[in-house]
Amino acid sequence: MTETPAARTAEQRVADTLDRLRTDVDLWVATADADAQPYLVPLSFLWDGESILVSTTAASPTARNLVATRRARLALGQTRDVVLVDADVEASDSVPDDVADAFAAATGFDPRAEPQEYTWFHARPRSVQAWREANELAGRTILRDRAWVTRP
Repeated sequence: MTETPAARTAEQRVADTLDRLRTDVDLWVATADADAQPYLVPLSFLWDGESILVSTTAASPTARNLVATRRARLALGQTRDVVLVDADVEASDSVPDDVADAFAAATGFDPRAEPQEYTWFHARPRSVQAWREANELAGRTILRDRAWVTRP
């Protein structure tokens, strides 16, 4: 039997979450269309300290849903070390070259080099939850109304 690790403090959860945002490459993007039909897709991302940048083909269900609803739920990690982000999303046909270069360097993927038209999306976290085990569920919300509950 595996021992459950002690619950992390809020400060440690925020620090761990910010580290994952800086170092992870991929996340899950959940969207829904006007009929509430869900759609889930993995995408590479770049964290700029305030928003999560993703890019996908302009014709994809994800892009259509994000343009229509301007909302998404993003998930990083595994079920026993998860970060869930509810975000407001803004679409853009392009980003500055230095941002696109940073995205390509961090993810190993450059949408500008693809033959299809890609749209860029800035997902600005509205709320963030992070937990590993049941003992962390009570304090899982670490960003509320765009403000961290604490800073590491």
